[in-house]
Amino acid sequence: MNSPNPFKNFKSDLPASIVVFFVALPLCLGIALASGAPAFSGLIAGIIGGIVVGALSGSSVGVSGPAAGLAAIVLTAIGALGGFENFLLAVVLGGAIQLVFGLLKAGIIGYYFPSSVIKGMLTGIGIIIILKQIPHFFGYDADPEGDFSFFQVDGENTFSEIFKTLDYISPGATIVAVAGLAILILWDRVLSKKAKIFTLIQGPLVAVAIGIIYFILTQGNETWGISSEHLVTVPIPDSFDSFIGQFSMPNFTEIGNPQIWITAFTIALVASLETLLCVEATDKLDPQKRVTPTNRELLAQGTGNMISGMIGGLPITQVIVRSSANIQSGGKSKMSAIIHGFFLLISVILVPTILNMIPLSVLAAVLFIVGYKLAKPKLFKHMYQLGWKQFIPFVVTVVGIVFTDLLIGIALGLAVGVVVILIKSFQNSHFLHIEDKNSNGKHRIKMTLAEEVTFFNKGAILKELDSLPKDSYLELDVRKTRFLDHDIIEILEDFSEKARNRNIDIQIISERGTVENPDSFIEFFKLTPKKTA
Repeated sequence: MNSPNPFKNFKSDLPASIVVFFVALPLCLGIALASGAPAFSGLIAGIIGGIVVGALSGSSVGVSGPAAGLAAIVLTAIGALGGFENFLLAVVLGGAIQLVFGLLKAGIIGYYFPSSVIKGMLTGIGIIIILKQIPHFFGYDADPEGDFSFFQVDGENTFSEIFKTLDYISPGATIVAVAGLAILILWDRVLSKKAKIFTLIQGPLVAVAIGIIYFILTQGNETWGISSEHLVTVPIPDSFDSFIGQFSMPNFTEIGNPQIWITAFTIALVASLETLLCVEATDKLDPQKRVTPTNRELLAQGTGNMISGMIGGLPITQVIVRSSANIQSGGKSKMSAIIHGFFLLISVILVPTILNMIPLSVLAAVLFIVGYKLAKPKLFKHMYQLGWKQFIPFVVTVVGIVFTDLLIGIALGLAVGVVVILIKSFQNSHFLHIEDKNSNGKHRIKMTLAEEVTFFNKGAILKELDSLPKDSYLELDVRKTRFLDHDIIEILEDFSEKARNRNIDIQIISERGTVENPDSFIEFFKLTPKKTA
């Protein structure tokens, strides 16, 4: 639960919020660019995600904002719906649908994602962050920040972009990135453990300050300077009117357009799934292991999306990159997410010129550290030691995220996870015990069914029954079984005919007594236990 005093952890939350701000800033702008939307729309989503969703959410460490996983949907929808204002209507309606999801308590879905897939998602995102930041680190910024898909909007893929970087290395951007990375490692490994001041003043703030100073000192130098395309690009309005002009309103006249509603439902569904996945992952990363109420989260996200869409913002989800940066930087309560939202708002209004002096390569160095902490090599060894049932879904999720995108990678991991569950179910539906003693001259075999036996177990049970030898005696123990699927009862009914032909006797041991060779298994299992006086 969150502390009743929101400022109780202010000393931890303020430094963390600054780090989250520096991580969020380029991602808000980059995701907007990758989505084919105005740059300011990404900032609106970041501000609403921080302040509004942060305040309403029950998550203590989760941070919301525009999501890379929705970029392709947004890009397609803006063109298909005939303009950005029509798309904003879909965002508003999508938020309303999320409210309905929350009221219907659909958030329970979040508790059913396998742990191996969640860990694979975190690791895959960590790897993709590192791979995607390599070009930015060396000053090649053709692909916008926040484009996490394997096939990029600039026509390259993740790896071809890295090789292409070799022809476009910017000396100035590289120097300041290396210096920033050195500062971050020094801060993380040494200084933060030496004195409290180094936890209050975070390494990313110092690295960004060094980046701005370097840019100012080398401005105009063709070799060592950093050109404008390698810097953060926040829109700078000429006047108050031009600032207000950056906000857009949805076109409500299109509310009867079925395509708008299809897009709205798509946004609601994908944004809700991404949020629930992120909530599950964030709760795993939280040192205090707090549990986020998922239905409340859907209500918070829905409210945020309605407000974001009303004023010209992109769709919002809880996002793992910002959330993990928050946790890694020591954020302890939701105030860090809220404060980061205010930092975005204030800085965009008051100091956009200073923001536009921040080299993207320095922010790439910050994201390198975030990515590494999500994808530490020892995690692969740990997952391998847990056995193939954990390791295979984990690896499939990681590879899927790196070579496709977040949603497809998770879907592949979940699909493999379901197959593993089916295999486990196949193996665990029953316990077969072959006894040496005879019963009426017949070989006695005892089969004990599990507590729950569903249609998933058909194959395993059918295989065992078919393999029973002639002239045997089967004891079927269902005393511990609380749920027996009708499909299984039908298998037993069909087998009873085979059993008679093969001279196999069947004895059912249940809570209501013992029955030998029942006339009908269907009728037997339809009976309800007699009430005891």
